[in-house]
Amino acid sequence: MTGPRPPIDALEAKLIADGNRIRRIFFRDLMLNIPIGVHESELNGPQRVAINLSLYVRVADGEISDKLETVFDYDVIRRTVTKLSTQSHTNLQETLIEKIADACLEFDEILGVRASIQKLDVYENCAGVGVEIARIKDDI
Repeated sequence: MTGPRPPIDALEAKLIADGNRIRRIFFRDLMLNIPIGVHESELNGPQRVAINLSLYVRVADGEISDKLETVFDYDVIRRTVTKLSTQSHTNLQETLIEKIADACLEFDEILGVRASIQKLDVYENCAGVGVEIARIKDDI
């Protein structure tokens, strides 16, 4: 038995309404230790963050194939996010997540992205504090 499908969010609805067959690839809680922050206590070393991504990828018409070369290789996204996040100090989460979203949209296959970042150790009574954005490629 299958349960009800979760509601389509506005980003998915826009992509589907435009006639695209899409697949959502997601990264849930990509954990990284990165140099980020503006406060003096944040400048002494890396902070733990969790990054979440939903990547909306165009699916080619035709038969379903069980071959890697017929799908988007999402390991390239993991490497890109890790490199962007760790290569140099970033002051704001907002800045970093915008760079990550922009980098994702550089791939031809990706039509849209929903991305969030949260610092995990900011407040003792809060699991995390962060920011979420959604972007659609300009030319679709």
